[in-house]
Amino acid sequence: MMLKIARAAMFAMVPAEVVLAVLLLSGVALPRPVLAGAELVVLAVLLLQALVFGQRYHALRADGTGRRAALRGAYEQIVPEKVRRIMGFDAKGMVSMVLWVGRRRHGVPPGAVALSYHREQTVLMFGFLFACVIELVAVEILLRSLDAPVGLRAVVLALDAYGILIALAVIAGYVTRPHVVTADELRVRYGAFFDLRIPRRLVTGVQHKRNYNETGMIKVEGECLALAANSQTNLIVELAEPVVAVRPLGRREQVRVLRFFADDPSAALDALRPVRPAAATGPAARASA
Repeated sequence: MMLKIARAAMFAMVPAEVVLAVLLLSGVALPRPVLAGAELVVLAVLLLQALVFGQRYHALRADGTGRRAALRGAYEQIVPEKVRRIMGFDAKGMVSMVLWVGRRRHGVPPGAVALSYHREQTVLMFGFLFACVIELVAVEILLRSLDAPVGLRAVVLALDAYGILIALAVIAGYVTRPHVVTADELRVRYGAFFDLRIPRRLVTGVQHKRNYNETGMIKVEGECLALAANSQTNLIVELAEPVVAVRPLGRREQVRVLRFFADDPSAALDALRPVRPAAATGPAARASA
């Protein structure tokens, strides 16, 4: 019960704080009792969160859980998985931007084959990014013409700038997090939003087959998972047995067939071709002959 109350209070506090900040930055004079009441509510919510966190932490420690695992467990119990995953998208996006600037890629070990998939969608994303910049300028001009308060203009500017940052982070995720093929696994990704690692021993078939009519970016139909780039896929991978795929917001799916896109499908086919053992040589081989 306490956990549900703490979660509800947390979700209610965030939008209320945003509304209050917008009003204050816009120059709206709020009565002192309202401000004092808001501060008391925020303090009460923070104390409630700390109390519930402490209870969960001590309960995990009493069960023999280590300190670090108990801290993580308490955090995961208070913050819902969907919220944690959305926060993770932002963090991974920022990391991807750093890697992009440094011309590096994430999760591509030495000797692995990296299969990019961003060429079909980065053009659209840059178009969206350009539209965001135009919107930022247009809204600023409009607010200035209406003599909007400086605080309100600053809030709108910050929101538009955050939208531009997110668009850059999404592009960076596509560029720096390619599909990866190693001797042991196939790793299929979709920027910071999706990551599925499949043992190579489960791959039973690979086909190069184009489909231009994919709907949605990440879709599951039955046991088939489709990751589309600009509504396209061009590779089909069949597995010997189902694997668990975790969708962006945490839903688990059992999938046995994957449809996804690679900029160079021929390279993907070569990388995923079964490795045949080399012919035996030496005295033993000649004796058997």
